[in-house]
Amino acid sequence: MNQLLDSLWLPFTFTFMQQAFAIVVLVAIPTALLSCFLVLKGWSLMGDAIAHSILPGVVLAYVFAIPYIIGAFVAGMFCAITTGYIKEHSRLKEDTVMGVVFSSMFGFGLVLMTKIESGVHLDHILFGDVLGVSWDDVLQVLVITLLVLAFMIVKGRDLLVYVFDHQHAKAVGLPVRFLHYGLLAILSLTIVAALKAVGMILVIAMLIAPGAIAFLLTSKFQTMTLLSLLISVTSSICGVFISFYIDSAPAPTIIMFLAATFIVVFSYQQWQLARITRSNCSD
Repeated sequence: MNQLLDSLWLPFTFTFMQQAFAIVVLVAIPTALLSCFLVLKGWSLMGDAIAHSILPGVVLAYVFAIPYIIGAFVAGMFCAITTGYIKEHSRLKEDTVMGVVFSSMFGFGLVLMTKIESGVHLDHILFGDVLGVSWDDVLQVLVITLLVLAFMIVKGRDLLVYVFDHQHAKAVGLPVRFLHYGLLAILSLTIVAALKAVGMILVIAMLIAPGAIAFLLTSKFQTMTLLSLLISVTSSICGVFISFYIDSAPAPTIIMFLAATFIVVFSYQQWQLARITRSNCSD
């Protein structure tokens, strides 16, 4: 029994694993909260767009010797603002504009990486390097997580009204434009925070899956938020923990946990629906 407990406790005895657990939990919190808003507003593609658009910002930050999180945030906000401007001044739909903008910026980032000899490793940007983080990285993510939580606490109710009914929010005098770009700003910050841990590709799953799973389980927003947090944090911890024993990359393992959870919940929903249908038919 003691040997089993020692074996289970083993991952927590290594500093690099402690740092990995800390950063994935800190990333899981804001992504879970934002996931609820993105799912309800239908902004999943916006998260995808901003995640892809940060690549040129990271490369240019390296060139100008500034923190990469600044370059990534500026690039993400540029993508969001450009998308909004083109949408407002053209007949194109928002998803079409996002597709053009983020693919252009991602392509521009790849061109920069091939032309500029930088220390930026593409694999680490795309898929993260959670086992290579430092306590300084954890501290940076902690600050960003606290900023996102502060915005959610102060403007959470207004954001909820804006997400559910844009026109009603405007009619009752809420600062719709501020809420729109405020949500985009904290979305960009969250993606930047997740960049080191899970990368720009896998962060999309963390921004969508927890909220989508919770949405299948409940119709109440508060319950949805709590379930999303529980699912995201649990999957993150389990993903890093299991990856230690099966010798896999932690970030993809986290996403596989989220995917497996989604499949189980969706299957359960379908089984429940089929059972209710059979019951109604028999009556």
